[in-house]
Amino acid sequence: MPTPNSTRTAPAATAEASPRAGLSWPWVQNLLIRNAMVVVMLFVIAFFLYRSARFGTTDNMVTILIAAAPFALIALGQTLVILTGGIDLSVGSVIAASAMASALTAKNYPDQLWLALVVAVLVGFVAGAINGIVVSWINVPPFIATLGMLTLASGAAYVIGDGAPINGLPAGFGSFANTEVLGLKIPVLLMIICIIGFAVLMKRTAYGMRVYAVGGNRLAAEIAGIKTRRTLFSVYTISGVLAGISGLMLASRVISGAPNLGAGYELDAIAAVVIGGASLLGGRGTVWGTALGLLLIQTLNNGLDLLIVPAYWQDVIKGVLIVAAVAVDVWANKRREK
Repeated sequence: MPTPNSTRTAPAATAEASPRAGLSWPWVQNLLIRNAMVVVMLFVIAFFLYRSARFGTTDNMVTILIAAAPFALIALGQTLVILTGGIDLSVGSVIAASAMASALTAKNYPDQLWLALVVAVLVGFVAGAINGIVVSWINVPPFIATLGMLTLASGAAYVIGDGAPINGLPAGFGSFANTEVLGLKIPVLLMIICIIGFAVLMKRTAYGMRVYAVGGNRLAAEIAGIKTRRTLFSVYTISGVLAGISGLMLASRVISGAPNLGAGYELDAIAAVVIGGASLLGGRGTVWGTALGLLLIQTLNNGLDLLIVPAYWQDVIKGVLIVAAVAVDVWANKRREK
């Protein structure tokens, strides 16, 4: 039988063993697996810091944030869509259509520039609402529905400008993207607010729970009383509105409207969401993961430009790193499930 002394000393021995177990290699390995994308990001930053003295400067960090801001908005919208098991291929074309529409409005009404913002949001809302109706009520697969909107919005962008860019805009049109508030340009400030706001929305509210539920199992969500059609409609509408605002920001940055603005952005947005750990099947992913993914992509773009890497090689390098990053995340998830 154990003696009283042995009984009293056993907990102390266990307490002493715990810290050692916590610092063991399996513990470190699990920590690295849980934060695999952070490790990849740190390696990328370390590489560019080593290769370019300009990369780590404050001005360059600001440049990365400014470039990431419009991209962040559509990536956040894409996150909500992908969490429901869908996809939005139209955001790049919606950016172009909203940019052209807001630029034309600013040109025609130079004394009422606030109308340009209203028009950009309205164009994004209409495009997103159409996507939402077609996907949720008509039950067209998201890939097909948003592919159709991609073509429609792209054509509309050229129609608005009669096949040409819209130039000669009032100088005040640039205030949407170039005005500083609290030391930050409006797009950067908006990006930070949206990332924090959507993170809270998805983590702390009933709406976020409904989005995850629909993506996890739509039938089970309907049985649980969730109005899945409304939820699907809302995520596509939000994605459209954010794309509309992004289009305004991009056009305001250069004080011009271009019908090909935002081309390819939809693929980068999807890549950012997937790199951030979201599943294309829905039900898994986080806003913070998307933020990390988009910063990784923008860091790659910036670092490769500083190293004067040709554009075609940049595409190859980004493609390889994106696939590698996703592969690391998939491997990490499998390890966590064991």
